[in-house]
Amino acid sequence: MEDKAIMQVLTKRYPKNCLLTVMDRYLAVVRNMEQVVMIPSLLRDMQLSTHGYHAQAGDSDLYNYFTMLKAIRMDMEHGLLPRQEWQAKVAGGKAEGAETEAGEMEEAEEESVLGQLDLEAQFHLHFASLHHILTHLTLKAEEVTRRYQEKMGQAV
Repeated sequence: MEDKAIMQVLTKRYPKNCLLTVMDRYLAVVRNMEQVVMIPSLLRDMQLSTHGYHAQAGDSDLYNYFTMLKAIRMDMEHGLLPRQEWQAKVAGGKAEGAETEAGEMEEAEEESVLGQLDLEAQFHLHFASLHHILTHLTLKAEEVTRRYQEKMGQAV
């Protein structure tokens, strides 16, 4: 009986702009990207080019997008690392004293600003930002998949 309840939750349809819909779509598109891209190293040195955007020197290649999109999917499905582990990972495990102090001051300033906003405003700000970011990342995953298929001669 419990399995039936879980299946109902998983198959429930949400409104188009619901965050859960956007999250489900992102996860599905990234899973599809992972299934299509059999040789990720072929994405190296291929630049993202979407809707009039031309790659500039120093832009990430499709391989970097591929690994970033996969990592975000893993975080969404399995949860985030604890904050200290995440900071150590980002810093490469080497936290300099001055950098730590600057980070703590910046964090205190951010908390001060956020403390001035009410919780509902904070929620709407983060909700809208997350919705926008997930939609943007979904488009990036679709582009990586499309470009890989073009390179492999499987354009749809």
